[in-house]
Amino acid sequence: MKVIMLVSTKFPNTLLLLSSLLIISIGLSVGAIVPTYLYHNCTNVTTYTPNSIYQINLRNLLSSLSSNASSESHNTSAGESSSSPVYGSFLCRGDVNTTACRDCVTFAVKDVVKRCPVQKETMIWYDECQLRYSNHSFFGTVYERPRVSLLNTANITDQNRFNRLVNETTKAAAAEAAKGLPGDKKFATKDENFNGFQRLYTLVQCTPDLNASGCSTCLTDAIGRLPICCSGKLGGRVLFPSCNVRYEVYPFYNQNASTPPPAASPQPPPPPGFTSSTKGKSNISARTIVAIVVPIVVAMLLFILGFCFITKRAKKKYTLAKDGDDITTPESLQFDLATIEAATNKFSAKLGEGGFGEVYKGKLPNGQEIAVKRLSKGSGQGTEEFKNEVVVLAKLQHRNLVRLLGFCLEGKETLLVYEFVPNKSLDYFLFDTDRQGELTWQLRYKIIGGIARGILYLHEDSQLRIIHRDLKASNILLDAEMNSKISDFGMARMFDVDQTRGNTNRIVGTYGYMSPEYAMHGQFSLKSDVYSFGVLVLEIISGKKNSSFYESDYAEDLLSYAWKLWKEGNPLKLLDPTVAQSYSENEVVRCINIGLLCVQEDPEDRPTMKTIVLMFNSYSITLAVPKQPAFYNRTDADMPSMGLKFDDSRSVGFPVSINEASISELYPR
Repeated sequence: MKVIMLVSTKFPNTLLLLSSLLIISIGLSVGAIVPTYLYHNCTNVTTYTPNSIYQINLRNLLSSLSSNASSESHNTSAGESSSSPVYGSFLCRGDVNTTACRDCVTFAVKDVVKRCPVQKETMIWYDECQLRYSNHSFFGTVYERPRVSLLNTANITDQNRFNRLVNETTKAAAAEAAKGLPGDKKFATKDENFNGFQRLYTLVQCTPDLNASGCSTCLTDAIGRLPICCSGKLGGRVLFPSCNVRYEVYPFYNQNASTPPPAASPQPPPPPGFTSSTKGKSNISARTIVAIVVPIVVAMLLFILGFCFITKRAKKKYTLAKDGDDITTPESLQFDLATIEAATNKFSAKLGEGGFGEVYKGKLPNGQEIAVKRLSKGSGQGTEEFKNEVVVLAKLQHRNLVRLLGFCLEGKETLLVYEFVPNKSLDYFLFDTDRQGELTWQLRYKIIGGIARGILYLHEDSQLRIIHRDLKASNILLDAEMNSKISDFGMARMFDVDQTRGNTNRIVGTYGYMSPEYAMHGQFSLKSDVYSFGVLVLEIISGKKNSSFYESDYAEDLLSYAWKLWKEGNPLKLLDPTVAQSYSENEVVRCINIGLLCVQEDPEDRPTMKTIVLMFNSYSITLAVPKQPAFYNRTDADMPSMGLKFDDSRSVGFPVSINEASISELYPR
């Protein structure tokens, strides 16, 4: 729209004012768009080496995506004829213009390699676009992981009615977006009145490579997650690789681009005698023009400034959530060194020392007690890799896991900040003859159940499958109510949700807790943690370390001791004699049975953690009869023949026991 203003040169000050206001308002409304970063996911399971064929193909692919950024979406591949193909795509939000789309994609192809420098599979979201690449083709297939939820922390008033309106409106938009064939623009918006003061605005979108059924399925599942993350909130969104859903109580999208413009009505003919010529003097005085134009310009300027302020304020209220757990960016987790030094009184209150550094107690200005792990200097881990790993650990929020609160990277200091767990570690009580009696059977049963739930979360319910690889009594911390919390993730391995096993020639963990296939051949899986859990169960029941039977006449280790008592029909003899008579024989025998099932030599004979938790929660489940558990020959002469290596990597870990360092070792303690 062109606006022509006739201003007399008799009013130079007014002309200057008007010109300035117009320049400011135009600059605000058409300034360059900077993409708003939302979240990214780098899969650490598959990585490439610098200057490899995959990296060359990736550069070509990103260049192709950038050169096609004038379109709304683009799928492409590079190096399909090579041994390391790469597939990629971008998708711009359906209402953004060509310039904004191009700016977002151009920025994304540079930003993504900084955030995910060596990962073969990457997904990154911005407010205006998303970008994805992988070493396998994903075109035409619905992908719902990784998934991210964002919510506005402010609550709506009439939540039930608002939630119903969100559900109805997003479903209506989804039905409209899913129409059409692959390649069609699968994007729709809807807005509905909520009350006299607020409207609900919704937006849904699928990647164009999906067919109608795939798009409908994806959006239905995304909409189904809105009540989980964002019930009763002023705004929320769910991001899947293949689709996304968002709602707000303000118009966050370009409504003109989202809905077709109304048909232009024919203009009535001009009245007789009317002329459009601008020749001659105007009948409207300059003063009148100024009086009309100035308030309009000022009002427009104030509206633009107010809208920008409200939008920014709304964005700042957003919290990231994933599968019901908080998700954070590295920036939001970062502490400054001065805060940590003040909290720990310059690292004066030492709690203990672990395999990756010393642990100190501290208190934040808000009164929260923390444990600070000061990682050993000279770690080979890069800054970005470290930050990414911290973000992954921060997502692991479960009542039976020690919670990571943040980190600090300043100068030569690398610090991790955790919640403080007051009752130290399980081994502090379990293997001390003066404190064993404090662990009643009820407490031991509660601790076993908590450990099982924590491992189940790692294996099944977190964003990635996580194998701890160093489960032992010293890595189980106890809070004020003696709830068990799994700690020390320095040796953990992260898998994709569909990955279950791996191999390594760098054996980590504590000998005696390691499964035989892992200790002897470097083969680890979810069942490796199950084996370690079984050893822990038998230690908690007996109050004895697995290694305490070394060179004993009756049995060479705790597993063989428990097995002999089981075969002789005397399983209750395994129970720690310091446990008072207030225990359930059925519970003890059932726990011993489960413990023996967990330490079977063949991983296939071991139950999953999901089954184990069901065994503890339901006595209607009949337990299998255990076979002879795995045994080792621990002679010194045999140990070097295994050809194992210490893992000297410096990974991120939770705080460890005060009494025992968590280091890689091949010999029993």
